[in-house]
Amino acid sequence: MITIREGKKADLPYILQLIKELAEYENAIHKVAITLHELEVDGFGEKPYYYFLVAEQKNKIIGMTFYFIRYSTWKGKVLFLEDFIVSKEYRRMGVGKKLFDATIKICKKLNAKAMCWQVLNWNKSAISFYKKYNAEISNDWLDGRLNEKQINNLIISI
Repeated sequence: MITIREGKKADLPYILQLIKELAEYENAIHKVAITLHELEVDGFGEKPYYYFLVAEQKNKIIGMTFYFIRYSTWKGKVLFLEDFIVSKEYRRMGVGKKLFDATIKICKKLNAKAMCWQVLNWNKSAISFYKKYNAEISNDWLDGRLNEKQINNLIISI
């Protein structure tokens, strides 16, 4: 029996484990810098910056979707799916579908104009999963990013 529910503060140690599991799968564990304290403050402070759903089996968290609402000047409200992971031993059991469907349900409830995410071009199983939903996977856009060090080293004159 797999249940999907909204995440709560007490789940955050398990969420951090899942974030690290995903980063390890993506060969980027060395890039995970977030702390449990930051997750607590940013998700459960006065103004939450993110939300998450968890999949549980026998009171054990086995997967999650981690999302926030962004605003598109072209479309309006958009749910951005930052992370989506099911623990390795629970994959191919329908857990991902339940989580993804529950996240789509949130989009509908919020009257979001879209749901978007990123997927690595080598992650064929994830791409195949998304295509089952008739999702568009684009090669047109490139990611741009400034990291914290770059931001802090920039001299801005306004």
